Amino acid sequence: MMTDVVMPQMGESIVEGTLTKWLKKPGEHVDRDEPLFEISTDKVDTEIPSPTAGTLSEVLVEEGKTVSINTVVARIEEGGNGRAPRPKAAEAARPAPSAAPAPPPPAAVPSTVETAAEVAGPLSPLVRKMAREHNLDLSRITGTGAGGRITKQDVEAYLAQPAGQPTAPPVPAPPAPRAAPAAPPRAPAVSPVPPAGQPKIRVEPMSTMRLKIAEHMVLSKRTSAHVTTIHKVDMTKVVRMRDRTKAGVQAQYGFSLTYLPFVTRAAAAALRQYPVINASIDGNNIIYHNEINIGIAVALENGLIVPVIRNADEKNVLGLQRAIVDLAGRARSRQLKPEEVQGGTFSITNFGSFGSVTATPIINQPQVAILGVGTVEKTPVVIDDAIAIRSIAYLSLTFDHRLIDGAVGDQFVTKVRQVLEDWSEDVL
Repeated sequence: MMTDVVMPQMGESIVEGTLTKWLKKPGEHVDRDEPLFEISTDKVDTEIPSPTAGTLSEVLVEEGKTVSINTVVARIEEGGNGRAPRPKAAEAARPAPSAAPAPPPPAAVPSTVETAAEVAGPLSPLVRKMAREHNLDLSRITGTGAGGRITKQDVEAYLAQPAGQPTAPPVPAPPAPRAAPAAPPRAPAVSPVPPAGQPKIRVEPMSTMRLKIAEHMVLSKRTSAHVTTIHKVDMTKVVRMRDRTKAGVQAQYGFSLTYLPFVTRAAAAALRQYPVINASIDGNNIIYHNEINIGIAVALENGLIVPVIRNADEKNVLGLQRAIVDLAGRARSRQLKPEEVQGGTFSITNFGSFGSVTATPIINQPQVAILGVGTVEKTPVVIDDAIAIRSIAYLSLTFDHRLIDGAVGDQFVTKVRQVLEDWSEDVL
């Protein structure tokens, strides 16, 4: 019996993924849940386990290719005995979709698709499909994605233009952009040998994850009306509680106690009181989520990932710290499961762990708010006309002004601040 292996969906807004490496070769045996291949998206860079045990019979997508979710990338023969693979099956499978090259117009499309790919970077399967369906000359479309990449929105905007452009001008238009790059001083910058007197440089392409992050950051800024409010929080009671219990937590549970689970606990309480912060927008509708699933931003060597703590409001500080340590550790070792990076309703980013006092984070779509946590440091403050030393941190809430008014955003952060400043909940 043959089992199809498909490209998984690694997040709600993810429609494709790049297969970066095969961990098994055709003809080799693979156990159920054994890592089979690695993929890279903007949300996760991870290993994908085999859905069943057997022999890897066919590899249909080669390394470095980007395909849409649910695309069959390989086939496994369950209970296979290592029979010889069928290497030609992959090539035989690919020509099937292009059964329509018989008419003359579509025959020219592949060349335009390749030309656009050279000029504007890799094209997603969806963009290629739209180009074929509408017989588009992609070299005439200006890409707004990362590195000038052509996105679905670019194609839709082009199709919405008055039908005067696709006729006579297409032939003169492409030569002009190709001739222009020869003159500007951009060419020397890419040259491996810089001119004398100029600093030496190194040029390398962005990773798939970095390209996707760039794409989604720009998309988020275009989608949401970003506003950030910053509040000063007295963390002294939290600091004292942590100081009293961190040694016991380390000895009893084997992990360090940080400030982040305290902030997460406070944010969960505030989200229950202000559910609009835990919502999302779908067209003209507001979607109120019944669960509080908080994404925690984790810095990786080559990017950022936001694994999700589900039902965060049901966990105490120890439960939240355990979840944070577990998710962050598996994110860095590429062991996250697809469902662990999707379904988030609110996000927290702890730039304070790198010494930052405050920042204005970008909303993680399709959410409507993200909370930034600055570093905790001792600061002289005025209390009852006297100078006192307190442990101070700054919380910054970036919210979507399309849905959330400034008053509500400030009320939410005020609730978070009150929970932290009046902290009394025991940890152990």
